[in-house]
Amino acid sequence: MSRLIKIVTVLILSITTNVMAQDFQGIATYKSHRKVDIKLDSTQVNSEMHERMMDMMKKQFEKTYNLSFNKEESVFKEEEKLGAPQPQGMVFVMVESGGSDIMYKNTKEKRYVNQNESFSKLFLIEDKLEEINWELGSETKNIGDYTSYKATFTREVEVHTSGISVNGDKDLNSVEKPEMKEITITAWYTPEIPVSAGPAEYHGLPGLILEVNDGTTTMMCSKVVLNPEKIIEIKKPTKGKKITQKKYDVMMEKKMKEMNERMRNNRDRDDGHDIEIRIGDGR
Repeated sequence: MSRLIKIVTVLILSITTNVMAQDFQGIATYKSHRKVDIKLDSTQVNSEMHERMMDMMKKQFEKTYNLSFNKEESVFKEEEKLGAPQPQGMVFVMVESGGSDIMYKNTKEKRYVNQNESFSKLFLIEDKLEEINWELGSETKNIGDYTSYKATFTREVEVHTSGISVNGDKDLNSVEKPEMKEITITAWYTPEIPVSAGPAEYHGLPGLILEVNDGTTTMMCSKVVLNPEKIIEIKKPTKGKKITQKKYDVMMEKKMKEMNERMRNNRDRDDGHDIEIRIGDGR
């Protein structure tokens, strides 16, 4: 009889653990900021125009995201908002790659699905999650109501020296051999929320990542709601042309070179009164 009780107890504990894992969920809201520093001489723009440019770019890079998560899965998505009006006489064109419209991650199965609209086409990038070799530190700080711990890792990225172009004075895709640069990613995570999820592509820490900085862009968690009354449905995106990350990156590089060439041709035909600003992703 005692053996039967033990078996039943084990089964109940197993079922309870699975239910708790499925039921534990939350929504984290993140604000992103990007460091942009452009120095131009007075022959290109006056001080008033320069100030307007910096203000416009600052607003373009301030975004809000929501991360819905449970023990094993998460969906990271930008909040929809109206685009800011562009000042008269100024054209602002974003030329970024590697972004995400909807990023689904499954840390148990070590895979992700990234739904991304690029050049008016919808893509579904499916691949394995990159294993991040975090170095856990002992330094702590409070983020909201949570005690957070510091973690870092380094990686090499391609840096295009022509990241910013004003009226075509630099070619965003002209670098024949992009420089390789080692950068340090710094994250702050809290074990008080025991999931290995995080914003964008970041994951793999023993707690929810509340802040991450790569030297240029910072994502900071501003709000966390755990186990909301309304059950959160975490679904991976399914629409779009299926493609691997490597093939997508090659395609994006080719498309941006084509766009750069078209913009150069259009610039040769215009009257030269507008200021065109293009910003590449720098990697």
